[in-house]
Amino acid sequence: MPTTATLAATGLVVGTVAVAVSRRLRPTPRLGVDLADPLLRPPVTAPEVRTVTSADGTDLHVELHGPVDAPALVLSHGWTCSTQYWNPQVHAFAGAHRVITYDQRGHGRSEAWSGRLSPDTLAEDLAAVLEATLAPGRRAVLVGHSMGAMSVVAWAGRHPEQVRRRVGAALLASTAVDGLVAGSMLFRLPTGHPRLLTAIGRAVLTAPTPVLAPSPLSHRLIRYAALSPSATEDQVSFCEQIVLDCPPRVRSGWGDTLRTLDLRAAVASLTVPTTVLVGTADRLTPPPQARALAATLREHGHLERLVELPGVGHMSTVEAPAAADAEIRHLLELS
Repeated sequence: MPTTATLAATGLVVGTVAVAVSRRLRPTPRLGVDLADPLLRPPVTAPEVRTVTSADGTDLHVELHGPVDAPALVLSHGWTCSTQYWNPQVHAFAGAHRVITYDQRGHGRSEAWSGRLSPDTLAEDLAAVLEATLAPGRRAVLVGHSMGAMSVVAWAGRHPEQVRRRVGAALLASTAVDGLVAGSMLFRLPTGHPRLLTAIGRAVLTAPTPVLAPSPLSHRLIRYAALSPSATEDQVSFCEQIVLDCPPRVRSGWGDTLRTLDLRAAVASLTVPTTVLVGTADRLTPPPQARALAATLREHGHLERLVELPGVGHMSTVEAPAAADAEIRHLLELS
């Protein structure tokens, strides 16, 4: 069993895995091109690309795949990721669906920001994407992973009048709506050390020190923090590439926002059938947090189902794409 000091150092390094480059609309590498797993490779057909301007003037990079008039699926990625995180789902759904992905601000090819970040920022960015990409009267199934799922909940809380008008159903994968530091299982600390846990969690989420290139160490750390021991080498390498491409200022800025995030009140506004999905080996947003979120949705009458994937880590839609896709198809049938 690793010592507390080792895990603290491990967590700090995991939290600082990023590339020290931050530009407006950076060119995005074609992640996964060197991997054997076809689901992780970029789509063969180039997407339609749009720039969508959020409420505060920040430009967001948006990609649209598949038939224009097909049922819509909007995918919102998590912290330190990008549109390319969704390659498995684009492969699975773009043939018969309008698959819409976007880079969270500062991530991928979206513009960096000025001013303070907050859950309202997540909400307004998603609102801008929905307004710009869904035709009047059209609804989408929303799928969010980690911070992307928090974006969905934040948007619902900020724009409750738009929920049923814009959305038919939602999937919240590998996420939590509060207590991210306290609920994490990334650190195995002795009981009675809440201050130490808080200090380590803050360092992991906010330290901007970069790690400049993939290495055996970063590969092991990404597997430990974000995937499971049973994840394939290609899956770990794919996620490692994505995380390493995230600028440190972006990782740190959003990490500080997530550290104190509390969206419990907003869950009541997500008034469409909503599935909560989590891997049982998720260390970052472990099953107890998913169960708490599901219980709140059930209390308000909007839980479709709670799905726990045995042995799967935090990057659930990459590590278990078939299971995640099955839940997305179920929600598409409902909407």
